[in-house]
Amino acid sequence: MDSISRLCAWFERQCVGEWHEDHGIKIDTIDNPGWSMKADLAGTGLQNKEFPEIRVERSQHDWFVARRNDQAFEAFGGPMNLNEMIESFLAWTE
Repeated sequence: MDSISRLCAWFERQCVGEWHEDHGIKIDTIDNPGWSMKADLAGTGLQNKEFPEIRVERSQHDWFVARRNDQAFEAFGGPMNLNEMIESFLAWTE
């Protein structure tokens, strides 16, 4: 299963009750150029799970940072690093 399908499956598993009304996953662009990703953790099995920050800097356009920020997973990366950002989240969830 590809990264997007696995991310969709994780989201679907969280959509019990009303979680999806107040929480979710956001993927957007940033002006570096690049990507940002945020996944709400409150009300999930990950809300108390530690996440060691990941910081990869290969070049000006090949980089990403992934971290936990309170009750959210956050990742930021270069224009070609979206899949790597999603994979870092999924590796942690599984």
